[in-house]
Amino acid sequence: MSTTPNQDKIFELATALGQALKAEPSLVKLEQAKAAYEADADLKRKMIEYEVQEKAMQAEASKADRNSDIIGMIQNRINVLYREIAEHPAFVALNEAQNEVNELMNRVNSTIMFNVTGEDPNCTHDCSTCGGHCHG
Repeated sequence: MSTTPNQDKIFELATALGQALKAEPSLVKLEQAKAAYEADADLKRKMIEYEVQEKAMQAEASKADRNSDIIGMIQNRINVLYREIAEHPAFVALNEAQNEVNELMNRVNSTIMFNVTGEDPNCTHDCSTCGGHCHG
């Protein structure tokens, strides 16, 4: 598939943007957080047990003669595991890093869209929400 000179320039700029983003500290932090998350044996064990407990819950709940005591015990264990996973430092760090990257990418996309359309994608057209800076 051939491209036009303008498309070539667009892809050149996209490549430069991608390279700049790759060096952005928040993306570097995300890669480090992912590596720590994936290397954490304790967290991995809890995630596996959580999945096993979820499957056990589904299996018990789907039985015609399901035992509510067993379902309650499994649910309690699932709740404990959920808290332990959600509060685990590697999980928290990964979520925080992902949120930073999401915010950055939203700002990058908003800037691109503003330059393409001339409209701020975050504009509600109700200047009371932003002070009217987007409408000259």
